[in-house]
Amino acid sequence: MTTHDEYVSVRYLVDDVQAAIDFYTAHLGFTLHSSAVPAFADVVRGRLRLLLSGAASSGARVTPKELAVAGGNRIHLTYDDLDAEIARLRSAGLSFSSEVVAGPGGRQILLADPAGNLIELFQPAGRPTSSASPDQARR
Repeated sequence: MTTHDEYVSVRYLVDDVQAAIDFYTAHLGFTLHSSAVPAFADVVRGRLRLLLSGAASSGARVTPKELAVAGGNRIHLTYDDLDAEIARLRSAGLSFSSEVVAGPGGRQILLADPAGNLIELFQPAGRPTSSASPDQARR
């Protein structure tokens, strides 16, 4: 199986490839797949391959300037205990771009990487939260 078949790839344009590598590997469970810092690197988590494209990368150079902004799209990471993950990331000094929002499908909060690209941390509905009482968790 080739890398192209093994992973689903998403490209994020970043202004500092090394800062992006550090952020995703230190805080969100990604591992470094390859590096051509400062132009490009890719990190993986499960089947997600996140392409981190700096200004010198071909991915960034081909993107029209008016479309080369962070935050329009986001990756979606699922957690069994969103509250515990939020607490872990806050204790690491990270701040969030939103408050927790709940809907019929679950709960989510947004985090931004160093370039401003959004990451959605999500807990599907039906999974108890660490702040819920045992009675609430069974509902």
